[in-house]
Amino acid sequence: MGSDVGYRNDETFTINTITGAFFILIFIFSVMGNCLLLCVLVFYENLKNVTNLFTLNLACSDLIFTVTLPFWAVDQLQHWIFGDFACKFMTLLYFLGFYSSVILLTAITVDRFIIVVLHNWPSKPLRRQRCAMVACAAAWAISIAASVSDAIKVKVKIHFYSSTCEEHSDVSDEKLGYYLQVSLLFFLPFAIVIFCYSAILKTVLQAKNRKRHRTVVVVLCIVAAFFICWGPYNIVLVLSLYEPESHYEVAYNICLILAYSHCCMNPLLYMLSQKFQTVLLHIICYISVDTCLVSVFICESTN
Repeated sequence: MGSDVGYRNDETFTINTITGAFFILIFIFSVMGNCLLLCVLVFYENLKNVTNLFTLNLACSDLIFTVTLPFWAVDQLQHWIFGDFACKFMTLLYFLGFYSSVILLTAITVDRFIIVVLHNWPSKPLRRQRCAMVACAAAWAISIAASVSDAIKVKVKIHFYSSTCEEHSDVSDEKLGYYLQVSLLFFLPFAIVIFCYSAILKTVLQAKNRKRHRTVVVVLCIVAAFFICWGPYNIVLVLSLYEPESHYEVAYNICLILAYSHCCMNPLLYMLSQKFQTVLLHIICYISVDTCLVSVFICESTN
């Protein structure tokens, strides 16, 4: 029996070490990618464009989420050593990044749906821009309110010689909270996205507009990446309410790594855009003339 416990502890230590290492890697790639994306948007793009405005807010959302990763990495590698205030504040930033991403991606989807399917957006660009700004402001307001509510519920708990940052509510309240969180802020937006993009893809395929088709595909990839990354985690989260956590320990950590990796996905997906690639090449030219000449030579050879 003692050897089984020792093996279990070694297995848990290995899983936590691998998970913590992945969190650090995700943090590095996310900071680099999203900062580059912000530079491209601020210095090279027109922020009056609605798509660029949503993209800017998404990049900020990903960076807010990314800030928390070193803290969760230390928690995985060791235990929570940052105190009660940091526990609440990091939880607030974590959920702020998550909730704002969900709401903003849903808003982007609805925006595409109105343009492509309904053809009913205001004809004046300024009016459409104002609608997008209101949507972004509402997304942040709702996310802040929901995040504060979640942050209030957590505190540092001492378990023998280690401490954790976790929720301090009874089991029934915890289950109800998870149900509301997963239903209202994940599966409901997911249902809206599925409905909207089913109609969008049907309309685009019938119209055979290649330019519009390319734009819709890029946005679809961004939205799909979020739900593919976070979907398994939310499913395991619900299942863990009915089974001992140890039964889902490996699956939970794998899904957690997949979910957290989303914050560095958007810059990679935006690199599919030819315009983004051109701007990125210009930035590289400022850094290194030799790299620029090699890139231009490759482009000319390809053409």
